[in-house]
Amino acid sequence: MTAIEFNQQLINQRTPLKNFAYSLTLNSEEAQDLLQDTYLKALTYRDKFVDASNLKAWLYTIMKNTFINSYRRSVKTRQIIQHTEDMAVVKPVAGANLPGAESQMNHKQIVKAIDALEDDYKIPFTRYYDGYKYKEIADELNLPIGTVKSRIFLARKRLMDQLKDFSAKN
Repeated sequence: MTAIEFNQQLINQRTPLKNFAYSLTLNSEEAQDLLQDTYLKALTYRDKFVDASNLKAWLYTIMKNTFINSYRRSVKTRQIIQHTEDMAVVKPVAGANLPGAESQMNHKQIVKAIDALEDDYKIPFTRYYDGYKYKEIADELNLPIGTVKSRIFLARKRLMDQLKDFSAKN
């Protein structure tokens, strides 16, 4: 399939993809963002598409995985944002405590330990922590998936060794 044919078939799938995106997000703006992310990934990874396979199923899989990964990332960050016109009326959320001095120091130590890792270990570890799947990390770094898993495991082991004082405190 030529690039022009691929792009035309991609455009032809816009309406069903947009409907599927809306069914996942239940928000038209988020659905539009998800559709754009799906198109971007489809164009980026066009070479991975097998011509004899079903383009629609391939696009739906990309969209579903993009949505799931985005959801996982948002759950991990647990950002609480209140939207209001007057920021003076924003009240702290119940149970949201500001980190204490000890917690801030611990955070700095953890970040310092992660930054001290060699890039071969730090990059896969931080990508995984940010919610990326092993396969996505492997594709991005052009590494076998087993190597990615091994490096993440070794990064965790090194961090546990460096930060063993934390397990004694907690």
